[in-house]
Amino acid sequence: MRIRLGHSSDPDDAFMVWALATGAIDTGGFEFEFVASDIQTLNEWALEGRLEVTALSAAAYPRVHERYALLPHGASIGAGYGPIVVTPTQRSIEELRNLEIVVPGTLTTAFLVLGLALGGAFAYRELDFQEILEEVRDGRAEAGLLIHEGQLTYAAEGLAKSLDLGEWWSAETGLPLPLGVNVVRRDVERIDELADVIGASIAAGLAHRDEALAYARQFGRGLDDALADRFVGMYVNELTQDYGDDGRRAFAELMRRAGADVDVEFVGA
Repeated sequence: MRIRLGHSSDPDDAFMVWALATGAIDTGGFEFEFVASDIQTLNEWALEGRLEVTALSAAAYPRVHERYALLPHGASIGAGYGPIVVTPTQRSIEELRNLEIVVPGTLTTAFLVLGLALGGAFAYRELDFQEILEEVRDGRAEAGLLIHEGQLTYAAEGLAKSLDLGEWWSAETGLPLPLGVNVVRRDVERIDELADVIGASIAAGLAHRDEALAYARQFGRGLDDALADRFVGMYVNELTQDYGDDGRRAFAELMRRAGADVDVEFVGA
């Protein structure tokens, strides 16, 4: 059975599919086709139901929950850290409310939580996530919302971190911040078996970290080995293998604050 699996084009998602992509584990008869793209595009494709399995912004789940079910693993969850707003010089939250902020897409969890932190609507402009850091560094934007590995490289570009959404969320809720999730289309056959195979891939990556990192680094856009290792460690951990009670409570709280009326259900639960 062919399964198109969408993952974001960054090291942590690539780390999770290493075992599937290289044949390091038994795929149980599933034939995987890997589709790497930016998360906003994956979110938009999920609205169409294009892929059988896909990474998805947690904030986008209410838009697709009738078509997709949550997998119990593969989530990117920040424990006290998350997407950041960078500026040429340090700015307060009050000052950020009056700036145009370049964002990686309105369907992303980062965009949703930034709106919560700023207390409502704010001026923004959308741009591919890979271009935002450069946009702020070169003076074409007053502020930028960074996801993925930009969270680790902004200081080297002379920028200041004015807001860490993971820190803000933790202070507000006492919970980790669920950013990305993995979902499976509800019409896929052998859905429980498929979930087990994908879970085994994540476990294999963690058990064979060096090999998985070597594969993941090709998606790191110039990250050195140490930064790639650090970034993967931020978002592939015990909460990735299973949400646990805190992760599930955090996801439910995010849905509540987003005003989403959805049942939070996981495959196999």
